[in-house]
Amino acid sequence: MIKADKRNAVYLLHQEGMGLRQIARQFHISVNTVKTIMEQKGRMPETIRKDKIQIDPELLARLHHDCQGRVQRMHEKLIEEEGIAIAYSTLSQVVRQQGLGEKAEGRCDRVPDEPGQEMQHDTSPYRVRLADQYVLVQGSLLYFRYSKVRYLKFYRSFNRFVMKCFFHEALTFWGYTAPVCIIDNTNLARLYGTGKNAVIVPEMEQFARQYGFCFLCHEKGHVNRKAGNERGFYTVETNFFPGRQFDSLEDMNHQAVDWATVRMANRPTGKTRLIPAHTFEQEKPYLIPMPPYIEPPYQEHKRGTDQYGYASFDGNFYWVPGTTRHDVKLLQYSDHVKIYHRRQLLGQYKLPADGLKNELIYPQGGPRPSQKPRHRKKPTAKEEQTMRQAAEEINAYLNFALPSGARQKHRFIRGLYGLYRKIALPVFIKTVQRALTYRVADIRSVERIAVLQLTSGDRESLMPAIDQEYQNRAAYLDGSIADEVDLSVYDRLSDDDNNG
Repeated sequence: MIKADKRNAVYLLHQEGMGLRQIARQFHISVNTVKTIMEQKGRMPETIRKDKIQIDPELLARLHHDCQGRVQRMHEKLIEEEGIAIAYSTLSQVVRQQGLGEKAEGRCDRVPDEPGQEMQHDTSPYRVRLADQYVLVQGSLLYFRYSKVRYLKFYRSFNRFVMKCFFHEALTFWGYTAPVCIIDNTNLARLYGTGKNAVIVPEMEQFARQYGFCFLCHEKGHVNRKAGNERGFYTVETNFFPGRQFDSLEDMNHQAVDWATVRMANRPTGKTRLIPAHTFEQEKPYLIPMPPYIEPPYQEHKRGTDQYGYASFDGNFYWVPGTTRHDVKLLQYSDHVKIYHRRQLLGQYKLPADGLKNELIYPQGGPRPSQKPRHRKKPTAKEEQTMRQAAEEINAYLNFALPSGARQKHRFIRGLYGLYRKIALPVFIKTVQRALTYRVADIRSVERIAVLQLTSGDRESLMPAIDQEYQNRAAYLDGSIADEVDLSVYDRLSDDDNNG
């Protein structure tokens, strides 16, 4: 494109009488170009792209809010959900022009790497929304430094056993391991010391040896030593969380694994535009292949069975088949448990979904007994809700009585609900009103007040409610054509009792 100064010079020379061909030879341009400049009077032409993509500002603002200002995630949603094929650089420019752009700062410096040399692991806490509530979770990320493939999963808590389960799941998925895994100075794997002087816990050292790698702690404060992993968590915050919703922890982990191993593994990264999945295939000859079989990590627990055959573990109850009530050995794996007695497998059970407690769990494909465990908790939320909805006076009394007797809350509600079922509602309302007046929160005293209400002579007789339309019911009409019942036998029985 000819610059503005050159265009102006061509136009002025033509105005002074210089010929078109002479101007073309002097400025090394074609005669047609000179003619075009004359027609434009030396001005720069205003060109408008015919294929320019227009994006609704409201749509862009909504995506910017949903994706927390992350342009990369906005670019994905525009292509996948809105069907707008726009270049990433163009979208960044449009975002900046509308005052929505916010340039992200770099996390750490890049360092040279070699194929098959190391992988990196770290955890990071996040507060995320699952369904309708916010919970605190721990994100665990394994990252192969050269190929940049990764594996991501979230847990409610992260301890040494969970760390083993994560490594087993991630390395089994990829099928290969690097000889060194860079970690921070976490107590989950480090016994004492820091950096190159750190001594690894023998249990974790033995665990890593069977997979073919060893743990190596970076120097204290040198987080750039595992810069790829730190960048991975930054990508989780800027690309995975924005614009996504999670119904449960299981749903979030399903999306996380798909995001890390499919979407991010097949996306070009960095200035080199290398695809991690393809690079990982080239790196495999330099990595250590996984053994054909490795026993998954597990924890051993000893439990007894109650009189109904249930063994309790982690707030839930597992039914043990058989009739003998003996002590059992429970092996806890990442997603299931196994129950043994004298080296004989009695049952395998799938762990319940996240957050479920007080559940009855049976062996897969086995029978389900009718008995309930002895120590199973009996919540009273349903009984409390029923009484609160019955009358405002009852709701006011419960607001007073429950905080004062919080230690015996469930027992108090069960006793009060039993009284609620035994007597008429007006009598029960008068009972709780009197108990509230005298600040009574003991269930025995409330029962005595109810007896006083029933035995006092100043109450009106409560007549049962009778639907006067009963004669129009189908059952009544069907019975009206039947023969009348002979009730004289009851009269004879009454006469015999009086004579006796």
